[in-house]
Amino acid sequence: MKAHIGVDSRTKIIHAVVATAANVADSQVLADLLHGEETRVWGDQAYRGQTDVIKAQAPNALDFTNQRYHHRGLVDQAERARNRTKSKVRSKVEHAFHVIKRLFGFVMVRYRGLDKNAHRLFVTCALANLFVARRHLLRA
Repeated sequence: MKAHIGVDSRTKIIHAVVATAANVADSQVLADLLHGEETRVWGDQAYRGQTDVIKAQAPNALDFTNQRYHHRGLVDQAERARNRTKSKVRSKVEHAFHVIKRLFGFVMVRYRGLDKNAHRLFVTCALANLFVARRHLLRA
């Protein structure tokens, strides 16, 4: 099973969750992870070449996915530096995976079948949102 999540990079709140079989490519579920109000889409190289999908789902969004920098034995240092800058923003979003895996223990599937594990993932993501927003919620 793979867990695909859409996260707001400013608040680190998960807004979309998709559970798929492990053999489904990341680029196949990109449309399900976008809600349409995005201004920028950050992704790793698995989402490379999906600009048309991003424009269809979120017309105002700019594509900030990592691009290939190593091609036919040559390394493009400028593209590598741009990818490194993009990865620094993307790493903030990976904090949600840290909360899901380390704090709530979702590292392996527990049940047989994708549906049961997907429900467990959805509940874990809801708990992760509460954990990430706990200080903001306690102030209110």
